[in-house]
Amino acid sequence: MGARKRNTADQKKEAAKNRYQAILKNCPTSPRKMRLVTDLISGMEVNKALNVLKFSSQEASRRLEKLLLSAIANWQSKNEGVRVEESNLFVKLIHVDGGRSLKRLQTAPQGRAYRVRKRSNHVTLVLDTMIKEVEKASN
Repeated sequence: MGARKRNTADQKKEAAKNRYQAILKNCPTSPRKMRLVTDLISGMEVNKALNVLKFSSQEASRRLEKLLLSAIANWQSKNEGVRVEESNLFVKLIHVDGGRSLKRLQTAPQGRAYRVRKRSNHVTLVLDTMIKEVEKASN
């Protein structure tokens, strides 16, 4: 590995230490359906996002609620003694990538077959505090 590559890798590792995230892989929901739910909570405060997901009727919201709780737990493990309500946490970044898709066949009339793709996705959720954002904007 070259020096420049090593330096950028070290910078990414340092930035990841200050980042609170959770990743959900191979979720058996199509990426399009998951994006509909992630658009609801993107940029929202954590407590408000939990309420939105809890009362949403879509199946993907249950999985995202668990993912958000996992990201909050990751934040709490690094910030012991600080309450979530007082920390001004918000969903900084949430993105959905397509995962693997299972290819199946469904019988069709006259001896034919239709291909069915059962899609899955990967979701990455990153939390941050409002205080940091205000400090960065003022500098």
